[in-house]
Formats: sequence, C-alpha cells, structure tokens
Amino acid sequence: MTEIQKQVSPAVTSAFSGVARPVLVSAVFFMVVTGLMYPLATTGAAQLLFRDQAQGSLVARNGQAVGSRVIGQLFTQPQYFHGRPSATSGTDPNDPANSIDQPYNAANSGASNQGALSKKLLDAVAERTKAYREENGLAADAKVPVDAVTASASGLDPHISLANARLQVSRVAKARNVPEQDVLSVLEQNTAQRQLGVLGEPRVNVLELNLALDEAFKARPVTQ
Repeated sequence: MTEIQKQVSPAVTSAFSGVARPVLVSAVFFMVVTGLMYPLATTGAAQLLFRDQAQGSLVARNGQAVGSRVIGQLFTQPQYFHGRPSATSGTDPNDPANSIDQPYNAANSGASNQGALSKKLLDAVAERTKAYREENGLAADAKVPVDAVTASASGLDPHISLANARLQVSRVAKARNVPEQDVLSVLEQNTAQRQLGVLGEPRVNVLELNLALDEAFKARPVTQ
C-alpha cells in the first residue's frame, strides 16, 4: 500500500462512518416510530374511542357473534329479507386452481368489472329481475329496484333500499304466517334515514332486520 493510500483510507473510513451512523440511527428511529409506536397508538385509540367499530361492528345474539353490521350475508329462505346480489368469488374447495361464486366473501371484495353494455351483465340482470318478480309475487312488468338486481362495487353491501325491502314484505309475511302490517312495522323500526337529513337514501340493514323479525315472531310457525 502506497503512502497516499494509507492517508486516504482512514479519511474515507471516517467520512463513511460519519454518514452511516446518522443514517442507521434515523432508519431505526423511524422503524420504531412508524412500525411499532404509531400502530400501537392508533390501535389503542381505536379501541378506546371506537371499540365497536374496531372490533368489526359485530352483531351478537345470546353471546354469540352472528355477523357484522358492515358486511352483508346471503339469505335465501322466504321468511327472510334478501340482500342485494354479490359478485364476490372464492377458491373452489374441490379444485384450488379454480374459483367459484362465494357471495359476500370479505376476503375477496370486488365487483364483476363488467361494463354497462356487457351481454353477460345484461343477461344476469334480466335473470335476477325475473327471479325477483317471481319470488315476491310481482307482475311480469313490475318495476324492480336497481339494488335488487345489481351487485355493489364491494360485493359486501349490508343494506338494501327501502323500496326493495317493501316489495319483499308480502313474501316474508306469508312465510311467517303474520299480517303484512306487522312485518311493515318491524321494517319501519329498522330503517335508517338519510345521514344528517340530506345525505344518501333511507336504507335497511338486512341482517339486523332479519334478526328483529326472528325476535318479534319467534313463537310463530314458519311456512317453508
């Protein structure tokens, strides 16, 4: 090693150490703050100020969680109000390489991504419209609410419109062997109005409404 190299090497090492140390300290500091302290602080604040939402907005009956207020569920029995269609899918348990329809699959939230002029979408809407009219005893040309035959962007929407719910009242009342007015009364009690009186539209949380129906008419026989 030449005399010049001997003189340069310590200078370079010293300069590198002078730069590396604050960089390393800064990196560790921000990792601790953003990777540990901040998540703990926000999680703690959420648990303290918004405990219900932080826990998943769970709905419980008899001490058992039966669902969430912010994630829809699939109801197909006639004695229950039905939610809007869901386009979510999941892994086929019989063939992991393929996917199958799994309505309200929160692990795979999303829409169909089909355009407004998609023949597949138009055919699906037409099929859903026909089925909706038949199951609710409507005329063949009866108008059907949009949310009754189309999926939401997330595929997890827990609400339906009030118009959609009202068209299902007759079917639900008949299946539960109760007067329609009694079902309407439960529906009205479980209808959320516009936020701040102007935002959005009146809506109904399907899970909460169906649980309210079970509670109100639990002693009544159900017609399948």
